[in-house]
Amino acid sequence: MKLVLIDRDGVINEEKDGYIKSTEELVVMPQAVEAFALLKQNGFTTAVITNQSVVGRGIISHEKLDEIHDAMIEEIETGGGKVDAVFSCTDRPDKATNRRKPGPGMLLEALKKYNAEAKHTPFIGDALTDMEAAYRAGCLRYLVMTGKGAQEMKKIPQHLEPVVICTDILDAAKKIIGQHGK
Repeated sequence: MKLVLIDRDGVINEEKDGYIKSTEELVVMPQAVEAFALLKQNGFTTAVITNQSVVGRGIISHEKLDEIHDAMIEEIETGGGKVDAVFSCTDRPDKATNRRKPGPGMLLEALKKYNAEAKHTPFIGDALTDMEAAYRAGCLRYLVMTGKGAQEMKKIPQHLEPVVICTDILDAAKKIIGQHGK
């Protein structure tokens, strides 16, 4: 199983101040659409792994979050890509379970669902919490410079190395395909 795990905000869609509360606020980056298409063409399964405390804080409902994810998936699929699954954790940071990144819970669920080996599974993210979750799950780490990535790159602790630094999700997809091939 060739699985790629991908963070949402700042990686697939533009990072917003505050939260994405509606489909109108969701801006999927063109390079994300292209990256998903490229991964699909090369036989990769993709799972989105996202913290969404916007639900746990009572700002939007689970149904509204589903609408946002449906809009994201539709845009990616229109561009020739595929999102095989979305794992979202709605925990508030002050009531976090092991599912909320930097906990590895959602990554472990995805690995189990697709019977994938962590050591061969990349996680593309823009935050140190993403890299920490990937490390704890035993996954490969790809940090993009979109979203929070450019600031986070300066703070990578030694224990998280190696981290592959990428311009954006499309650069990460190309590097993953180059390393893990067809």
